[in-house]
Order: sequence, then C-alpha cells, then structure tokens
Amino acid sequence: MIEYDGRPSISEPFLTTKEAANFLNLKPNTLEKMRVYGGGPIYRKHGRHVRYHIDDLTAWSDMRKKDSTSDV
Repeated sequence: MIEYDGRPSISEPFLTTKEAANFLNLKPNTLEKMRVYGGGPIYRKHGRHVRYHIDDLTAWSDMRKKDSTSDV
C-alpha cells in the first residue's frame, strides 16, 4: 500500500478508492456514494477499476475552501 505524507506522488498519480479516501480523510463508502449521487471528485474507469488522479483530488478539495461557517 502507498503511504502518503500529504504531498502528491508523481510516480503513482492514480489512486484506488481506498487510497483516495485515505488521502482526503474520508471513508471509501463516502466516495462510492459520491460516484452514484454526484458531488465528488472526478474519477476514471481503467477497465473495471475506478481510479482517482491525485491532481483531481487536490482540485476537488481546493474547491471546498471556506473562510467562515457562513460560507455556503
């Protein structure tokens, strides 16, 4: 398994659902639900495998920055 220290890995840019969830500090089930209902990070299908690119995860997270709790 790949260990992440918060920095993107150029050698392993595609992550499994479990690895992506770990990177985002979410549960894998949360990402699975987001794939069904929408609102989650962009993902790719490599054959029958779901993969997340680390740049897409970072971009998705950056879009959710908030300044205060009153931000919608």
